[in-house]
Amino acid sequence: MVTKNEIKFIKSLTSKRVRNKLKLFVVEGEKSINEFLKSDYKVYKIYSINPTTFNIPEKVVEISDKQLSQISSFKSPNKHLAVFKQVEVTLKNKNIYFILDNVNDPGNLGTIIRTIDWFGYNQLICSKNSVDCYNSKVIQSTMGSLARVDVHYTDIIKFLKKSQLPIYGTSSKGTSIYKFSGNKKIGIWIFGSEAHGISNDILKFVNERYTIPKFDTKTMTESLNLSTSFSIVASFLRFY
Repeated sequence: MVTKNEIKFIKSLTSKRVRNKLKLFVVEGEKSINEFLKSDYKVYKIYSINPTTFNIPEKVVEISDKQLSQISSFKSPNKHLAVFKQVEVTLKNKNIYFILDNVNDPGNLGTIIRTIDWFGYNQLICSKNSVDCYNSKVIQSTMGSLARVDVHYTDIIKFLKKSQLPIYGTSSKGTSIYKFSGNKKIGIWIFGSEAHGISNDILKFVNERYTIPKFDTKTMTESLNLSTSFSIVASFLRFY
């Protein structure tokens, strides 16, 4: 069974500082755990109510319902919790990049990672002040897609200065995305936070700004959720 020290150790991984120091993170639920087991991520240990679920007995520890509820971030724990080792992510050369600037909502980041995976991309760039991709709420929202998408944190301005690709920004004051006439397979697409948009320092590098137009100008909704906007843009670049 699980010791008190192990419970304390797992609970400590809710802290970004601790996660970064130990290079570990938590994944919950059988489906998500299996997605990471199939990836380049290495499992540190699995804590399970039913240890025979996973065919790696040397890595699985039996845990009680009460103990699982103590360490789970879910209101209704999903029978299994695993600790994985973080991977070193290197930025790969691409013809198209997606960048998130100062995005702090874990649900948005998780959904965007899942969307990137859905549309067949495998890399995302985040500003250093964006939410940590190993945050438990992010992991939960990705539904295992983080196992297939590299999330790279970097100084965006330095990255943009080095790039020769066209740079596009999303903005409520931009041109309709459906009037975009450039090469959809080449470019850098930047998305800012819902509250503040793209920061002014980064806007200086943007060549063109685009928006998602309302179907009816009488629509009272002020804006779209960030992850919804990202999904629409990604779909447009892939299919239209």
